[in-house]
Amino acid sequence: MDIAQDIRIKESALTERIKAAGKLAVAFSGGVDSTYLVYKAHEVLGGNCLAVTVRSQVLTAEEAEWTAAFCKSISVKQEIIDFDVFSVSRFENNPPDRCYFCKRSIFENIKKAADGYVVADGSNADDVDDYRPGMKALKELGIMSPLKESGLTKEDIRMLSKEAGLETWDKPSAACLASRFAYGGKITAEGLSRVAGAERFIKELGFTGIRVRVHGDIARIEAAPDDIELLTYGRTRKEISEELKRLGFKYVTIDIDGYRTGSMNEVLK
Repeated sequence: MDIAQDIRIKESALTERIKAAGKLAVAFSGGVDSTYLVYKAHEVLGGNCLAVTVRSQVLTAEEAEWTAAFCKSISVKQEIIDFDVFSVSRFENNPPDRCYFCKRSIFENIKKAADGYVVADGSNADDVDDYRPGMKALKELGIMSPLKESGLTKEDIRMLSKEAGLETWDKPSAACLASRFAYGGKITAEGLSRVAGAERFIKELGFTGIRVRVHGDIARIEAAPDDIELLTYGRTRKEISEELKRLGFKYVTIDIDGYRTGSMNEVLK
C-alpha cells in the first residue's frame, strides 16, 4: 500500500467517525491538529460542528485571536470559554501529572458549554508515544480523539491540511505554555507571561519552532537544529540575552540537542 492510499483510508475512517457523532464540538486551540479537525468536521457536519476555544493563561492572546479569525473565515460556530488555570488543583505546583488535573477541569467546562454535542480533541496517532497524563482525563470523560482513532499522524495531518489549503499545514507544533516549566517548579501568571514574551521575541527575529523552557531563573532555549548556530551569532545572541534578562531571567542558555517534543518528560524516563 502506498502512502497516498494509506492516508485516504485514514481520512475515510475520520469522515465516518465524524458522521457517527452527528453533532461534534471540537476543542480548538488553533494548532495543526485541532484546526484540521474543525475544518473536516465542518465540511462533514456543516452547522452541527462547534469549535470550542478555552481562553486562559496558557494560550497566548495571538493564538486565541487566530482561532476566532479562522472560525469566521469558514463560517463555523465558535464558543469561547474564559478559564482560570490557577483554579485547578495542583496546577501551580506543577507535579508530573499536572496535565491530568488541568485537562480534566478544562474538558468538564467544554462539555458543559457544548451540551448536546459529542466532544472531541485533536490528539493524533503520534501522541501515544509520549508521556501524556491528560489522556487519562479524556478517557474518563468520554472525549473522542477522532484523528488518533483513525490512525492519522502529525505528518498525515500536515499533508491533508496542505491539500485543503489550510495555512496551518506547516505551522510549528504548539503546546500549552505550562509545558515550558520543569516539573516541581512553581508556575505563576508572571512566569507564563514571561515565557510567552520570550518566545514571541525570538520568533520575531525570524526563528520558528522555538521553545523557552524554564528551570528556575534559567531560560533554556530549544530551536530547530539548523537554527542553533544562527542563535549564537554575536548580535542575535546579544539581543536575545538582553531581552530575556529584561523579562526576568537571570541566565539564558541554548540547548545543543535542539527542539524535541516533550523534552521536560526526559527526567521521568
